[in-house]
Amino acid sequence: MRNLSNSNDFWDSEVKDKTEKEDLDRNRASDQSYLSLRFPFRLLCPDNSPSKYGITENGFASDPFSVGSPRSRHKLTVLFLKLSLVVIVILALTGSFWWTLSISTLSRGHIFHGYRRLQEQLVLDLWDIGELSLGASRMKEIDFCPEESENHIPCFNISENLALGYSDGSEYDRQCGQGSRQSCLVLPPVNYKIPLRWPTGRDVIWVANVKITGQEVFTSGSLTKRMMMLEEEQISFRSASLMFDGVEDYSHQIAEMIGLRNESNFIQAGVRTILDIGCGYGSFGAHLFSKQLLTMCIANYESSGSQVQLTLERGLPAMIGSFNSKQLPYPSLSFDMLHCARCGIDWDEKDGIFLIEVDRVLKPGGYFVWTSPLTNVQSFLRNKEKQRRWNFVRDFAENLCWELMSQQEETVLWKKTSKKNCYNSR
Repeated sequence: MRNLSNSNDFWDSEVKDKTEKEDLDRNRASDQSYLSLRFPFRLLCPDNSPSKYGITENGFASDPFSVGSPRSRHKLTVLFLKLSLVVIVILALTGSFWWTLSISTLSRGHIFHGYRRLQEQLVLDLWDIGELSLGASRMKEIDFCPEESENHIPCFNISENLALGYSDGSEYDRQCGQGSRQSCLVLPPVNYKIPLRWPTGRDVIWVANVKITGQEVFTSGSLTKRMMMLEEEQISFRSASLMFDGVEDYSHQIAEMIGLRNESNFIQAGVRTILDIGCGYGSFGAHLFSKQLLTMCIANYESSGSQVQLTLERGLPAMIGSFNSKQLPYPSLSFDMLHCARCGIDWDEKDGIFLIEVDRVLKPGGYFVWTSPLTNVQSFLRNKEKQRRWNFVRDFAENLCWELMSQQEETVLWKKTSKKNCYNSR
């Protein structure tokens, strides 16, 4: 029995050794085939660990890239990710390099075309300069206008407008026909002098620069008359003299009618831009200019150009304009206040179309100031026609959503409402 057991142990040991030998041969064959696949990965990502080919306790060489174990799968996955990262970096660098080349090529094309365009423009400019330099000898010199055109203003010719059939005030309107353009130079007034520097030029101008005499000034009867001669060469608009009309007191009165302390508080009430209709000589706007207010002066066409010409000579904004058949050359809602002091406009005529034009250019919350003998209540008792005209203007202003704020002597002040419901019903 001992011998049988020994023989069985010997037989088992031989079978076991034979089996292990076959497994070893099979593993070696698989290692050789896998090593051929693993070789490129070792070149890219070498493994410098000391146990790369460590000996196991069974005497076999351990291989970390063995497919059968989980550890080998994990390392294979990491190796694959590293390889993918390398490929992505290479592709990114290649794409960035290609994008840089394309941008530089495109920019070079734009720069070239822009430079070409500048060269062409330079050639054209030089050609124009050459033509202008030779133009004096080629073109006919422009003649001076005749004496009858001394007061000529483009598109304003009363005699021509009357001949064309314009009437009822439209002859003073701007009418630009085909023959209204002339190619001649208007001579300046005789002994014309350069205006004085601001702010001295606002109060003192040269007599030779305007077509108006002292006698015409003192007989004009205007509210803004305030003029006198100085040494027969200058016209002064200074307000220090007691003989002048009180423009300062007048503007102070308007401020009180609004509810302000004085005209210095106009900006606080939202008044910044003012349209002065029939401005006379611009004295009202000149006074408000010192209060940081901008006043635009408009007046009808005059052959002598007295109102607009003197206002411009003082360095104040002014232009020829009238309330007739056309709208004023201003956008809607342009002004915070419209002022008319004896401006000569009959606001009750033409079914109130002049008041509609005032409402167009006046901002919501703006003010309309009208000073006229027609608004004097004492004259209503003696003249029923004035009362009828005044009632028309008052009722029409109410229909336009204007609020009658105050009336003192000959001055009336309305405020344009800012409420929407009134505009829907008017």
